[in-house]
Amino acid sequence: MINTNLKFCRRELALTQAQMADKLGIKRSLVGAYEEGRAEPRLATLVNMSRLFGITLDQLVTTDFSKRKNAKAIGAMRAQEPVAANADDDTDPPTAPAGGKLRVLAFTVDKDQNENIELVPQKAAAGYLNGYADREYLEVLPKFRLPMLSQTGTYRAFEIAGDSMLPIASGTVIVGRYVEDWATVKDGTPCVVVSSKDGIVFKRVFNKLRSGAMFVLHSDNPHFTPYDINVDDVLEIWEAKSYISSTFPIAELSLELVASLVLDLQQQVALLKKA
Repeated sequence: MINTNLKFCRRELALTQAQMADKLGIKRSLVGAYEEGRAEPRLATLVNMSRLFGITLDQLVTTDFSKRKNAKAIGAMRAQEPVAANADDDTDPPTAPAGGKLRVLAFTVDKDQNENIELVPQKAAAGYLNGYADREYLEVLPKFRLPMLSQTGTYRAFEIAGDSMLPIASGTVIVGRYVEDWATVKDGTPCVVVSSKDGIVFKRVFNKLRSGAMFVLHSDNPHFTPYDINVDDVLEIWEAKSYISSTFPIAELSLELVASLVLDLQQQVALLKKA
């Protein structure tokens, strides 16, 4: 079904396989393999296909649009809901059900067509706000893979700055999984939030989409005050799944531990006096 729909929709859009591959951020040979049924697209690729065609993911994999009545349906949907497929498209995207603008996820793959984890270092944070949806920008970022992560989903790594999330120190790299549906974010989930207002921040997210079309961002460091961010300012959300750091967290010193250390020192001093 997917291969049939891909070929039909590509022709409806009057795109060559090379043009389709460029919009999806994949190799042209993969488009051919998908259309011939020799390979199955990854989930992230399927999501980008459905956005490009202006149909739901469920329709893409279950509805045969080559049939006449369905062909009319996709034509109507394309007329009503034009979707921006890449960063160079001038079309304004429609509103997503979970709030904010409909988003297209760009990503890179290795020679075996496995998705990379792109690293966004602190010095590249400002440029990421303009290039996050641009595959060419992502190509120049450092890349790596972590085999222990789940193979489902798309991951990206961000080097964080500041001490608002102590004991996770400044300079730590947070590896996050892309959140497609923001309404599914549970209160208190640690996430990297990319926004036009605050740039890249690592916070615990509290979901207020239903009551106020916003998120409330909390820091683990109590010296930082929680603040609201409007959903229209949010560009991406990445749920934290792992972190990489060269700094080990400092153990919290309780009053009991401090008292024990002082008593031990006093005993050692007393022994020295007797010697």
